[in-house]
Amino acid sequence: MILCCGEALIDMIPTPTKDGPDGFVPHTGGAVYNTAVALGRLGCQPAMLTGLSTDMFGQQLKAGLEASKVATNLVVEADRPTTLAFVQLRNGHATYSFYDENSAGRMLELQDMPDVPDDAEMLYFGGISLACEPGADAYADFLARNGASHAVMIDPNIRPGFIQDEARYRARLDKMLGLSDIIKVSDEDLDWIVQGEAGLDEKAAALLQSGASLIIVTKGGDGASGYLADGSQVSVPVTKVQVVDTVGAGDTFNAGVLAKLSELELLSKASLKNMSAEQAETALAFGAKVAAVTVSRAGANSPWAHELT
Repeated sequence: MILCCGEALIDMIPTPTKDGPDGFVPHTGGAVYNTAVALGRLGCQPAMLTGLSTDMFGQQLKAGLEASKVATNLVVEADRPTTLAFVQLRNGHATYSFYDENSAGRMLELQDMPDVPDDAEMLYFGGISLACEPGADAYADFLARNGASHAVMIDPNIRPGFIQDEARYRARLDKMLGLSDIIKVSDEDLDWIVQGEAGLDEKAAALLQSGASLIIVTKGGDGASGYLADGSQVSVPVTKVQVVDTVGAGDTFNAGVLAKLSELELLSKASLKNMSAEQAETALAFGAKVAAVTVSRAGANSPWAHELT
């Protein structure tokens, strides 16, 4: 089982109305939520650890998880508001305005979090839940408590404009990266984490010094590259499709990678450390295939396994 730890929120998507300006329609979302849903649809039987509101949006989020075969028994419910992200789409690319003060997800504390189930193989972290305090500290502490005994993947999905205290964020993220077996970053994330004029290959090699077994760098239309601890490197192209929008593309890519690693029985620290370049390339290629379906249709609408055959 893969335990997805992080935010679940409502994306308010602009939608034309009949007689006036665009309105906003609530859709389930959040980077970690999207990955959990995609994993469920791929048949991986994931669970989600997050803070959900008891309000109508929280119930919408919980129902969405259950509809996609994601276990919700580890969800922590609270009488606080749901995080809302108002989306603006320009040429298929999304920008966000977040409303997150005092939300059920942001105010989650370590003492609220349950023990990791015995059948959990992988812990997955990412998204804005790594930046929004105090919840970000709770997730970091949860990883510190459980990272040594479980394989870990992290996708920080960095949004610089969302970080209030860069020094605190960097210190917390560095600790989390140091406990992770797979680190997935975009090329922009990598440039933010490893500053300077070096190229992506050199920066990925520097990030490997954190102790990870695999660094994955996604490069938009230029595909993705994987850097293994033994020094080998693999690359995969994007799967060419007609792009409708890119919402949830990276989250779905992550799910595809994890689903293939699970199929290859590589979801342990030892197995990931000994992973071959061929296995890494297979996982990245499947991630690209799954993400291509998501970007070919509106919203973070990841595919079910039967749609990939």
